[in-house]
Amino acid sequence: MANYEHRKGTVTLKISKADGTPLINKEVVVKQTRHKFLFGCAEFSVVPFANNELQGEEKQKAEMVFEKFLDLFNFATLPFYWARFEPVKGKPDTLRLKKAAEWLVSKGCTVKGHPLCWHTLTAPWLLEMNNQEILDAQLHRIRREVSEFAGLIDMWDVINEVVIMPIFNKYDNGITRICKELGRIRLVREVFAAAIEANPHGIFLINDFNTSAAYEILIEGLLEAGVRIDAIGIQSHMHQGYWGVEKTQEILERFSRFNLPIHFTETTIISGNLMPPEIEDLNDYKVDEWPSTPEGEERQAMEAALHYKTLFAHPKVEAITWWNFVDGEWLNAPSGFITKDGRIKPIYHELHRLIKGEWWIDQVHLITDEHGMVNISGYMGDYEITCQDKKATFALDKTNKFIEITL
Repeated sequence: MANYEHRKGTVTLKISKADGTPLINKEVVVKQTRHKFLFGCAEFSVVPFANNELQGEEKQKAEMVFEKFLDLFNFATLPFYWARFEPVKGKPDTLRLKKAAEWLVSKGCTVKGHPLCWHTLTAPWLLEMNNQEILDAQLHRIRREVSEFAGLIDMWDVINEVVIMPIFNKYDNGITRICKELGRIRLVREVFAAAIEANPHGIFLINDFNTSAAYEILIEGLLEAGVRIDAIGIQSHMHQGYWGVEKTQEILERFSRFNLPIHFTETTIISGNLMPPEIEDLNDYKVDEWPSTPEGEERQAMEAALHYKTLFAHPKVEAITWWNFVDGEWLNAPSGFITKDGRIKPIYHELHRLIKGEWWIDQVHLITDEHGMVNISGYMGDYEITCQDKKATFALDKTNKFIEITL
């Protein structure tokens, strides 16, 4: 049995009336409203949806998609791929992304931006510059986005897939050029310093699909060089099959030695035929159709639940992000919770049962004692307490053992 005790907290509430007298022998109702743990997902159609760009059936489908999304997740990733965000130099898509971030925040989501520096989908116009100009443009871009979105987006994947970055040889791009010249550690140090300068209180991640010793060595070198990394991002794209509990735990064990929070930033398990094992770069697998199958959907649901249980049981893991909510968004893969035609897959119900069932305090009825006190135990997060028609909120975590509430 997995142990989730580290996810729980206990608090004593002392409940008083407005005049300061304790509320004695009264029934109160307590319910959880939000997890502290970040259960997240990427669903980039939120950008046109939040900007009212969808019409008719498309809009109706998006309404259904985001109703389901928000009932399960408290964390969302928005796309800041430089090639798409600023295809023309000096004309970034700031307003549309701001609207999407504002909409998500208004619905109770923490938002992360992804990514600020990456050799893939980087601005094509960087190739017209020399290396110093490319670096300057990259650092300017980071300062601009991080400061512009501060307060809405305070968490960023600062640099993506650095292990392969300087040796990436599929096509020429500005970021590989500067990474080759500066080396991984100096480039990472520069981009993190720019992000921290723009928002000192932000949470800044390094992110990679490479879970080998090469990534560990890089992190070790960065920490020795004094780079402030707030969380380690690990991608777990399982298009070629579920990792299994043993491999997942082995990876967690290796990366937890840095004593930093771990975020599983991009997680996929597919509900169709698996991608052939000989494919090295997942992007090389091109298919017109990749259908979801009934047996694939059952397998996806079972394996996803096991993956989440494994990660939730590990004390260093603070966030899990699924990639993406609807099928077919990346590589045409059936990796979502909802099919292209809008059918909800078993994985949704399976994870809902965990996130909003097994790991959730739905509603408890308690009676205050002769001092107006009650004890609450549950999963860490935000809670609401009600007595008759009066309400108050409180946070359950490891530090607060005693909270005074006025109703």
